Amino acid sequence: MADFDLEALSLGELKKMQKDVAKAISTFEDRQKAEARARVEAFARDLGYSLAELVGPETKITRAPAAAKYRHPENPALTWSGRGRKPQWFVEALEAGKTATDLAIN
Repeated sequence: MADFDLEALSLGELKKMQKDVAKAISTFEDRQKAEARARVEAFARDLGYSLAELVGPETKITRAPAAAKYRHPENPALTWSGRGRKPQWFVEALEAGKTATDLAIN
């Protein structure tokens, strides 16, 4: 393993290294999962089954869209569920002195 003098690196170099390390960790985990899946599939195949027969088909869990909780005061077509990032109109309304309760859908 390479030795790095972290004190000699600039902030930009350190941030790039941090990003590269995070990506390397992520891809390592992905490779490990793929290898494990391949080994399990091979084991199931040796027993005369497919992996899907043993564990069922892969399904993605999807969340139902959240109901709107807030509405733009002038444009009722603009709504927000309260999940995720606040929309700009919501932030601007708060900065203008409105409260979340004022924007709530009754």
